[in-house]
Amino acid sequence: MNDDEESLEENSSTPSCSTARRRTIPYARVWNIAFRTFHLVFISILVGGHAFGASADQLRPLLYGAIVTGVGMAFIDGYPTLEFLHMGWGVMLIVKLSLLCLVPFMWSHRLPILIAVVIIGSVGSHMPRKFRHYSIIYGPEKRETA
Repeated sequence: MNDDEESLEENSSTPSCSTARRRTIPYARVWNIAFRTFHLVFISILVGGHAFGASADQLRPLLYGAIVTGVGMAFIDGYPTLEFLHMGWGVMLIVKLSLLCLVPFMWSHRLPILIAVVIIGSVGSHMPRKFRHYSIIYGPEKRETA
């Protein structure tokens, strides 16, 4: 099994796909690394730009880039199902993307919103697996013991 298959199978915790072989996207790991790298670049420049008063015209493309790369990562990580939406990491991702989508409509509150996005992303990326893969529908992840 290659790294792409392992990472996609690792993301499944619900009964429906814990034993089934999952389909993969060609070069999923490469796409994931590319989306994640550009996402970090967009978010870091976006937050810094807002903190130091860059113009909206300079920042909007970065905001849209952050949203697109976030959706790209979600697609790669969740393919071929949407089961991740009820797991801890999926809920956090939805909250982050929702907050990013609020920025154009709540421009005067953009910096606190973006800081919240960074905090949620940091916590979500580093919290223990039992929380990342906890399902609000099925409960704790059922892992097979070998």
